[in-house]
Amino acid sequence: MDTFSMTDMGLLRNSNQDSVFCEENPIGRFPNLFLVADGMGGHKAGDLASRLCIAEMVKQIQSSTARTPVSAFEQAIEAANQKVYQCAKEDFDLAGMGTTVVGAMVEDDVAYIANIGDSRFYRLHEHLEQITVDHSLVEEMVQSGEIQKEEMRTHPNKNIITRALGTDDTVRPDCFEVKVEPGDVLLLCSDGLTNMVEDSQIEKIVKENKEDMKLAGEKLVQQANEAGGKDNISVILVRL
Repeated sequence: MDTFSMTDMGLLRNSNQDSVFCEENPIGRFPNLFLVADGMGGHKAGDLASRLCIAEMVKQIQSSTARTPVSAFEQAIEAANQKVYQCAKEDFDLAGMGTTVVGAMVEDDVAYIANIGDSRFYRLHEHLEQITVDHSLVEEMVQSGEIQKEEMRTHPNKNIITRALGTDDTVRPDCFEVKVEPGDVLLLCSDGLTNMVEDSQIEKIVKENKEDMKLAGEKLVQQANEAGGKDNISVILVRL
């Protein structure tokens, strides 16, 4: 397994509200853990929300007695949700803060994924395939046939998410299990990448740099910045 993680402020923001965690070695009884969170709720609050989410999830998974990665994710997300929600309730300046999160673990030939919001998980086998489904207004518009998928990236409402961690006292992640093979590349990322760079371009960059995850990751971030860098950009790449 070859991994690389990177988070970048982008060109227009004056703070980075994304957080990442990338560990290819065991975390508690689980073989590895990869997390990307994209905070929201104002300068101070978004940064804190994503950091709290990641820290609490890592802590929970480290000590988890759950029998499966999916159960571990569900329990960790519930605990992280309470942490962020209570923190926001206790400090007026943090009211309304929340975060997206996408997480993955790889065990044997299966990737276990959980997500809330519009941070994504992709698998590159022969082609790049988006596995997670965004919890966003534009995704709902695509599902209803109101707009085409290609219009999502440029739609004026592209940043409105319909589900977040920490904004309510309960939260519901989506969970996925995907078969993976040696040579596959997994990508976890915030929307600072996917709103700036088309999937076809992401696929091209990763394929061309498949032997070097660091170079592939740096080129993805560079491409997002060259396209405008309107948001913080976070990527985790895992080559199996």
